Amino acid sequence: MTQLKFDAKVSASAQEALEPHVRPMYDQPGARRMAIIEFAAIERTEPAPGTEKEPSVKVRIVGLELPNREQEPAVREAQRFLHLQRTAHGTFDDDGQLELSDNTLRLTGGMLAYLETARLRAGLEHWREYAQRLMRGPDLTVTEMRHEMQALADGLTALLNTARNHDSED
Repeated sequence: MTQLKFDAKVSASAQEALEPHVRPMYDQPGARRMAIIEFAAIERTEPAPGTEKEPSVKVRIVGLELPNREQEPAVREAQRFLHLQRTAHGTFDDDGQLELSDNTLRLTGGMLAYLETARLRAGLEHWREYAQRLMRGPDLTVTEMRHEMQALADGLTALLNTARNHDSED
């Protein structure tokens, strides 16, 4: 497996962002700070075939920002959501419905409803505008209207993203 190694040097702008935090971190052992970082690959080590050394890539922090106390909860929430997105798991039941794993449900911390509401709201707005364009557009033949209505139904089905709704189209 390729190893990731961090270079001890950071870019000048990243160092500038870190400066106000150096002394407080020193004065408070075990202190923590949230940060948004960008790193870039600066070196690659590819061992010769047959050696037991692992390949590695060295990265350097090239961009870094630390939130203030008021911004930190938003950054923590973003981190939590990205972790959830990366680790989310579930299985499909006999009806084709997705059941999220217990760990994934725990990680949502009740926020899943907000995320789903936002996703559905955005999707419904898109398809409402689509339907309005159909109503204001030129007269369509029955065949054209059926084609457009099928596109609308397919879009709404994809938005709902459930096998049960997909089966009810028939």
